[in-house]
Amino acid sequence: MERGSRKARIGVVVSDKMDKTVVVAVDTLVKHPLYGRTIRRTRKFLADDGDNQCRIGDKVKIMETRPLSRHKRWRVAEVLERSRI
Repeated sequence: MERGSRKARIGVVVSDKMDKTVVVAVDTLVKHPLYGRTIRRTRKFLADDGDNQCRIGDKVKIMETRPLSRHKRWRVAEVLERSRI
């Protein structure tokens, strides 16, 4: 078993301004409880990027980890797709 059962999410990098940290936006589709329409919910996570390899627009996989700072509890596991910018 690799690294236990850690949560993993796939999202897009929306900010890389910080050193060794990126902001990743993760979209999820949920059904409206009353009307039944599918709604897109976006949540932002601060993820550790030790090598500063991620750029804005990259599609990345983030993995849950121990608390690294006040808001940072995720790390970039791999870059799935590079942005064209």
